[in-house]
Amino acid sequence: MKTSKIGGTFGKKVIFGVGLIGSIAYVAPFLLVLVNSVKPKFDILLNPLALPTTFTWDNFQQALEKMNFFRSLVNSIIITFFSVSILIIFSSMLAFYLARTRNRFTKTTFLILVASMIVPFQALMIPFMSIFAQFVSLNNRIALIFFYQGFGVALSTFLYHGFISKIPAEIDEAASMDGANDFTIFWRIIFPMLRPITATVAIVNSLWIWNDFLLPRLVLTQESQTLPLSTYLFYGQYTTEYGQAMAGLLLAVIPIIALFLFLQKQFIAGLSSGAVK
Repeated sequence: MKTSKIGGTFGKKVIFGVGLIGSIAYVAPFLLVLVNSVKPKFDILLNPLALPTTFTWDNFQQALEKMNFFRSLVNSIIITFFSVSILIIFSSMLAFYLARTRNRFTKTTFLILVASMIVPFQALMIPFMSIFAQFVSLNNRIALIFFYQGFGVALSTFLYHGFISKIPAEIDEAASMDGANDFTIFWRIIFPMLRPITATVAIVNSLWIWNDFLLPRLVLTQESQTLPLSTYLFYGQYTTEYGQAMAGLLLAVIPIIALFLFLQKQFIAGLSSGAVK
């Protein structure tokens, strides 16, 4: 009995130690960006790991001007909001159909969607751009939103499918007996029950789309650039403004962190309710 208690205590200490190391490794880069964003360039080059001896807010002022922050912020908000909203609408409807319709076609479709998640965008980048450039003009935010639908629908549908599968089908049957059609059943009954997983889908896709650099780099130009693209302006061929770059990166992540903090309870509830099998 004593051995069991000692073993349990030791196991908890090991888990705590591993968790602590993981937390430090995760938080350390963010703290490094935060510390260097308020240091002069000379101090950063001298010792980027040291705490600041002289605080300066010039990096933030110069970053706001150089990256045209508010224009880039508006572009990021527009692209992220419409991309995530459309993904939520169509992915939830597709997942409802796949979960409630049991036949070979729906099973095959679902397996294809799941399999497509393992294919990285980098493997499709060159043929994708060479084909779509013939039909869609670049520097087009609508085209970028359309592209995000194709690359985000698989994961979003997978998350919704796992959640909807746990909702009893008897609810649909009872509503159908009262005269409701499938469209009414989904939007009036099922979709309001998907609030936790909808928050999860919204956060996952918002993090991806907001922080995405490669696809906007291929599609957009400087006039319609997003925040991640604007931070690239601090890295020149012969010099790099590290302090301004750190300040720009911090400004770019603050809105998405605020969104996560706002929806974190729903995010955790969506995951704990069986969103991922």
